[in-house]
Amino acid sequence: MSLPKTLAEDVARNLVMVARLIDEDPEQAYAYSRIALRLASRVAAVREAAGFAAYATQRYAEALAEFRASRRMTGSVELWPVMADCERGLGRPERAMAMAGEPEVQKLDKAGQVEMRLVAAGARRDMGQIDAAIVTLQSPELASSAVHSWTPRLRYAYADALLEAGREDEAREWFGKAMEADKDGATDASDRLAELDGVEFVDVLGDDEEHIGAPADVASHGTDGHDVDGHDVDGHDEDDSDDQDVDGLDGEDGDEDAGDAGGSARA
Repeated sequence: MSLPKTLAEDVARNLVMVARLIDEDPEQAYAYSRIALRLASRVAAVREAAGFAAYATQRYAEALAEFRASRRMTGSVELWPVMADCERGLGRPERAMAMAGEPEVQKLDKAGQVEMRLVAAGARRDMGQIDAAIVTLQSPELASSAVHSWTPRLRYAYADALLEAGREDEAREWFGKAMEADKDGATDASDRLAELDGVEFVDVLGDDEEHIGAPADVASHGTDGHDVDGHDVDGHDEDDSDDQDVDGLDGEDGDEDAGDAGGSARA
């Protein structure tokens, strides 16, 4: 749908602000998305941006409605994983699992299928099915030595599930693999690995500043009696043949990038 030039420019400015603020100030990004939505609610890109802004502020019902509207307008299945993750956010993991078995999943590209696998595993965990979550994450993408934008999150999710299952040695190994692949710091794999190894971080800079500040205060009192005063997120991002039919996911090649969605999938 085309818009008059002036209106199109106003909408574009608001969408730019949504993209710029969604990570650092999601509430403000949400406010800009609402303005864009009032101006051009029949534009699919506006509905999608509004959906992601609502998703980032955990307004999952609103986000799901916007994603559905965008999908109706475009016919695209690209938002399917984040839509399923909204169902998780609404406390309906069984619906997310049902979506993992729908034909739309087979139409997703590789990145989308990985996102869907992450969401499905998260839904399994929501339902207390930790072993099934582990199986869901086991796939050729997890075993591959190739690194893609979704690789750190997939390995991290697997490590976290292993840890929940009490398989600490395996979890340590996979947190290490996630850290190796995570060049951009998308996860806190290094912190989790350090925690497992019993490493504690000390704020050396803070201690130094304390020691530096003390003599100055003492000196000032001694002369004139006056004082001398002057990280992280996530995040909301998705096998074994034994779990294939249940999750509706396979290990075939189906690259990025949904997350969040994750990355759209939430942890």
